[in-house]
Amino acid sequence: MVKTANLLVELFVEELPPKALKTLGDEFSNRLFNMLLRYGLVSRATVIKVKPFASPRRMGVFIPDVLAKAPNSEFPQKLMPVAVGIDANGQPTPALLKRLSSLGADASVVSQLRRAPDGKNEALFYDSIVAGTTLANGLQSALEAAMAKLPIPKVMAYQLADGWSTVNFVRPVHGLVALHGADIVPVSVLGLQAGRETQGHRFEARVSPVSIQSADSYASQLKDDGAVIACFAERRAEIVRQLQAAAAPLGLKPIEDDALLDEVTALVERPNVLVGKFEEAFLEVPQECLILTMKANQKYFPLLDSAGKLTNQFLIVSNISPVDASAVIQGNERVVRPRLADAKFFFDQDRKKPLDSRVLGLAKVVYHNKLGTQGERVTRVQAIARAIGQQIDGEMYGLMLSALADKAALLAKADLLTDMVGEFPELQGIMGRYYAQHDGLGDDIAFAIEDHYKPRFAGDELPRNDVGVCVALADKLETLVGMFGIGEKPTGDKDPFALRRHALGVIRMLTEKPALQSQRLDALLKVALTAFPANMLGDVQAEIENFVFDRVSGVQREAGYSANEVEAVLSLRPPVLADIPKRLDAVRVFAALPEAPTLAAANKRVGNILKKAEGEVGGAADSARFVEAAETALFAALGEIAPRADAAFAAGDYTASLQALAALKAPVDAFFDHVMVNADDPALKANRLALLNQLHQTMNRVADLSRLAA
Repeated sequence: MVKTANLLVELFVEELPPKALKTLGDEFSNRLFNMLLRYGLVSRATVIKVKPFASPRRMGVFIPDVLAKAPNSEFPQKLMPVAVGIDANGQPTPALLKRLSSLGADASVVSQLRRAPDGKNEALFYDSIVAGTTLANGLQSALEAAMAKLPIPKVMAYQLADGWSTVNFVRPVHGLVALHGADIVPVSVLGLQAGRETQGHRFEARVSPVSIQSADSYASQLKDDGAVIACFAERRAEIVRQLQAAAAPLGLKPIEDDALLDEVTALVERPNVLVGKFEEAFLEVPQECLILTMKANQKYFPLLDSAGKLTNQFLIVSNISPVDASAVIQGNERVVRPRLADAKFFFDQDRKKPLDSRVLGLAKVVYHNKLGTQGERVTRVQAIARAIGQQIDGEMYGLMLSALADKAALLAKADLLTDMVGEFPELQGIMGRYYAQHDGLGDDIAFAIEDHYKPRFAGDELPRNDVGVCVALADKLETLVGMFGIGEKPTGDKDPFALRRHALGVIRMLTEKPALQSQRLDALLKVALTAFPANMLGDVQAEIENFVFDRVSGVQREAGYSANEVEAVLSLRPPVLADIPKRLDAVRVFAALPEAPTLAAANKRVGNILKKAEGEVGGAADSARFVEAAETALFAALGEIAPRADAAFAAGDYTASLQALAALKAPVDAFFDHVMVNADDPALKANRLALLNQLHQTMNRVADLSRLAA
């Protein structure tokens, strides 16, 4: 019986980069397990019990039920055709003996060779037994392969203890633990031999070093003796628990930020959450500024009241747990104070100059060397926003929407030249809103300045008012047209100008914002193109439309529509994007009708006939030229059904429009059963093609129904 036991591997390293720690830990665990799986040392079923470890000073993995030696395996090898390996007397030929010798065998195995068909001939096969890999050998190879392929952000070169050898890794490695059950696995890496000793918390470990008794006791020994919670997920959960416990007595709640939580989890080995305070005077500064500086610079969790308003208290996740934590709290309060003072200084200084006084400075800020300055870009966005406002034709506070959009677009980028945004680029737009409100510009323009960047990510909210909608749409259209025009298109997974996100933003606004739901994509792109100087860009409208519709296809597939349904609608390139969900719903209802498969197949047949027709097919069919009763019946049915379908289509009732087509099944079937379209008489053939063309146009207004055919 081959021995199995749990395996523990740990690399003890210098402080790992916090933003990469979780990924490094997971990848180290996954790669090591997959390599051992390849060697036959573990079962695929055990993957659910694999446990990665990642703390600031260690990466490790616990893998259950690992074999001490992989089972032997049969390895069949084709030698040569029987006619070549065995002579007429049934004796092995020199060629066969030479081949066996190269495999470490001799003439004694000839009688054991297996004969099996190989194409038209019969071949000789040698079934050898390959010894299974030992854990020591397999783990050695697995460690080297896993460490070589880790997604390390920046590799560090350092010298080994011998003073001569230089190696590369994410950070210097100072210890290696490899235990199979309670036994040390004799492996080495980066000049280190595996053992059972590791280090606990730098300051609070009860025992140093910590001698791990077995793979099973690793986590508990590190926690009890080393004061370290080695598992990233457990440490993260403990931080969440302590954050909630510290905030609850205050009637407050910590800000939710998964990225910050992951980063803080990667900075501490045994978390201890403390409550700090700062002067209430700093709350005069916009809370977004204070929250950002506390999160980005100090890794604190700001505390909010029940209304979501920032308070003057925050939570510190400390890596030490002294009996008297006052010194730790005071130290953190002393450190955060200058940060908040800087934010207040920037805010006070920025408000001394009105936003519109900064606009001229944008002419000195390069946007793109082929597209000019931010000032030139603002002029283009203004023109597009103004045109969109005119098309929406709204009126607010006695001013036309286009005038408000023009003003908001003029000021939208002005905050880029403020001290606050210079220090915290993430606040662009947000600070523009505060400064606009300070200048007395009103909430419509102020919110539009903030919202013109929205949606910034999947699921983000859209602009709050129509002014913001005009400027946000204009900003995204200008970016798409400009970048496509100079050839800066997304390729593969590279999208440096976030054009996919901009396209998705355009789609969401055109489909979700009532003010834009009647707007045509092609018309809006023409407006955007005219905002650029003549001859600056090529004609990229069709390319951008295809790019946008590719995103629409993905959005609708994610919404649950089938590939055929989406293709049927989008193949017509509906210019009003807000119509697309309604068309898709109508197609789904139509596809459920018993007549749908036959009509879809007939529609596909009609399309193929029209494609193959010589010359141009056009005009209305002449009923006086009909010969067969079936073509007369189809013409009459079209005359009755087409007006009803067209009227429903014009009214936006796409479901009724498609349902009306169900009555065409019988006359269409009869037509193809009894009428020869390609008649010898050219006039008769042309008339029948004209009839089919009318049928095709009537059937394909909502969607290309041929795409539904099996």
